[in-house]
Amino acid sequence: MHSDNKKAVFGWALYDWANSAFATTVIAGFFPVFFKQYWSAGADTTLSTARLGLANSVAGVVVAVLAPVLGAIADRGSAKKKFLMFFAYMGVVMTSSLYMVSKGEWPLAVMLFVIASVGFSGANIFYDSLITGVASEEKLDFVSALGFSFGYLGGGVLFAFNVWMTLDPATFGFSDAGEAVRFSFLTVGMWWAVFTIPLLLLVKEPMSNKPLSGRMAIRAGLVQLKSTFHELRHLKTVFLFLSAYWLYIDGVDTIVRMAVDYGMSIGFQSNDLIVALLITQFVGFPSAIGFGYLGGSIGTRKAIFIAIAVYLFVSIWGAFMQSKYEFYILAIIIGLVQGGIQALSRSFYAKIIPLNKSAEYFGFYNMLGKFAAVFGPVVMGGAGLLIKSMGYSSDIASRVSITSISIFFVTGGILFYFVDEHKGREEVKYLEQDN
Repeated sequence: MHSDNKKAVFGWALYDWANSAFATTVIAGFFPVFFKQYWSAGADTTLSTARLGLANSVAGVVVAVLAPVLGAIADRGSAKKKFLMFFAYMGVVMTSSLYMVSKGEWPLAVMLFVIASVGFSGANIFYDSLITGVASEEKLDFVSALGFSFGYLGGGVLFAFNVWMTLDPATFGFSDAGEAVRFSFLTVGMWWAVFTIPLLLLVKEPMSNKPLSGRMAIRAGLVQLKSTFHELRHLKTVFLFLSAYWLYIDGVDTIVRMAVDYGMSIGFQSNDLIVALLITQFVGFPSAIGFGYLGGSIGTRKAIFIAIAVYLFVSIWGAFMQSKYEFYILAIIIGLVQGGIQALSRSFYAKIIPLNKSAEYFGFYNMLGKFAAVFGPVVMGGAGLLIKSMGYSSDIASRVSITSISIFFVTGGILFYFVDEHKGREEVKYLEQDN
């Protein structure tokens, strides 16, 4: 299809507006709060944090195992949009079902959250891979950043509305804030379902040379997956980038998923933490676009390095916070770089992979991202439990746990230093000529 088609770009970017409602209201906002105060009512704060970390990790494992296989099948069957629709609406149904979970039923809440997270992450594999069909190489940084920018704005708008419902439940006909929070899960499902439609209508999926369907697509996809494993031995730059990305995005995802839980564990009020999350969303909206331009100005690689350094600073400073105002400052700082590191990592990767296998390669990309999300929450929760078992207070244990995340930014940054974008493009050209 013709690259840089404005309608296609708009439809593609609007999906970030759609699914970011789940990322913001559910993953980062209400689910951690509600899980600790309602579904895990009466449990020790360190235990509830470990349970939440386990839930995120289980979801990560499932997606990580499925991602490259699904990507390979979708490439051979020209079925990226079909897979996206399946996973997205699975996430919609499971998220909406959280409305029905009663107080104390944390196992059911975990199960629905895990399946919804699989839907969210699974759909993102095919959403990410479609970028190579709507944007030319020159526009990849901007279009990728535009998607994240839409996501921050859309997620922030719905989240602000949901926060309003919880702060003033009577205005909306709710008996209390708890009922308003439960209803917010329904609004996320509806928002996600409606704003997925523009992508399905406006984005035309490039057809593969020999499109297949059914069992043939699955069989061919698995054969292609095996072939790609062999290709990665020759695409050393892709392999090195994926290793670096696996590490530094671990810290990013862990902070997104666990920040509110961490704040509550060290004594901050949930309302203050929700305000901080809103700050991150609305700062992230213009900052994601700004990082897209920054990548075009100083280079994508340098811009990613800046974001990694900022996150390293955040993971260390976070352990010493004493007031909610420090949390607000950190929220602003995170908002400045969060969308940028996600958007530029996606566009950087898109520049160094074979375009005719974009879904498959983005399957590997998402696989490593989700395996990272497996280790981050477990390391954070495990560090807290370990320190608590040594006789320290829950406050100290929680502060040590956030600092443990810094190791992922350090090691990821070191590996990323050795990634050469130009060498990566040459490796792809050589491989395509050889085939």
